Amino acid sequence: MSIFRSERNSAGLLLAAAALGLILANTKAGAGLLEANDAHIGFPTLGLDLSTGHWISDGLLVIFFFIVAVELKYELVAGSLNSPTKAILPAIAALGGVVVPAGIYLLLNAGGPYLGGWPIPTATDIAFALGVLAIFGRALPTKVRVFLLALAVLDDLVAILIIAFFFTTSLNLLALGGAILGVVVFGALSQLLSGRLLGRMLGTAPTGALKVILCAFMVLVAILTWDFMYQSGVHATIAGVALGLVMARKPGASAAHALQPWSNAVVLPLFAFSAALVAIPSVGIAELSPAFWGVLVALPVGKLLGITLAGWIGARTVGRSSDASSLLSLKDLVMVGGLGGIGFTVSLLMNELAFAGVHEVADEGTIAVLLGSGVSIVAAAILVSMRSRAYKRERVAGRTTALVE
Repeated sequence: MSIFRSERNSAGLLLAAAALGLILANTKAGAGLLEANDAHIGFPTLGLDLSTGHWISDGLLVIFFFIVAVELKYELVAGSLNSPTKAILPAIAALGGVVVPAGIYLLLNAGGPYLGGWPIPTATDIAFALGVLAIFGRALPTKVRVFLLALAVLDDLVAILIIAFFFTTSLNLLALGGAILGVVVFGALSQLLSGRLLGRMLGTAPTGALKVILCAFMVLVAILTWDFMYQSGVHATIAGVALGLVMARKPGASAAHALQPWSNAVVLPLFAFSAALVAIPSVGIAELSPAFWGVLVALPVGKLLGITLAGWIGARTVGRSSDASSLLSLKDLVMVGGLGGIGFTVSLLMNELAFAGVHEVADEGTIAVLLGSGVSIVAAAILVSMRSRAYKRERVAGRTTALVE
């Protein structure tokens, strides 16, 4: 499974799964696949009755959000966001990359019934963006990848908050209390698993058997927490976020490392395939809803404009006090803005949530996310390749100058 730790391989698999889902949905096999995706699998004793698609988006996708939360915690504590001076510029760029796409979407849907779709074009698929960067930007300096990673992590944080606050149905406080208790217990168990606390309690390092027992209890608590979160009305993926944020750093990093290949090889491709199972509407271009055009335009154009302008303004205001070597040029900001328009995973999830009761519009939204992300992939590949070649020429010229001197 180590092959799926590669950002390039995981991005390619994700794209292939989405393309396969969209293609198959529009063949003779499409009706059967759509029926299977909508088929319900229930556990009445737990109060669960979800379609196959929702078991994937509400259940399996929790693993992806858990990994995101562990990475977010690391970046905030010890990584590229562990101080205000490091976080301020990516934060300003990320804010621009949320506000401008949302504004474009709202402008194109002004006065219409689909204003609730504004969160769809605000997301960036961190895995896909880093995959494109890895494929086409091998000569880029480390500061570009660090800036993109920080921006995408903050973008994910905004997406998590949007899901939690804007897509919460009627709140069941008792179930929410159960979920919070589960998160607290999970965090305490992870501290025991980290070894130091348990070592002090036992007077010796925890044995392998004891660690296995603790892990089993943590898995059980995680499942119960997910169930309580689902029952509470808060989107179930938030359970993965909460569990990842409270988990002790060392076992959290180990868990994320172990789960990442499965997330890249199974969870995300399954979600992309399931979400892309959409029959292309047999309507004329003029009959497509404003929601379709809002997402299609706001995702590639809004992200590029928002990240570039906000990053440029930030660099010329608060960025003056930052280390000059860490600042990105305007050309680099345009490149990062192009990468930011690759919405994919989280945008597809937000589309499902925003248009849950309007299937026709949800289908158009899915196609718009795929097309908008596709445009961004092509644009980003061109921009990244151009900047990579420019940096390579600079290095060659620098070596030549050094040899002459």
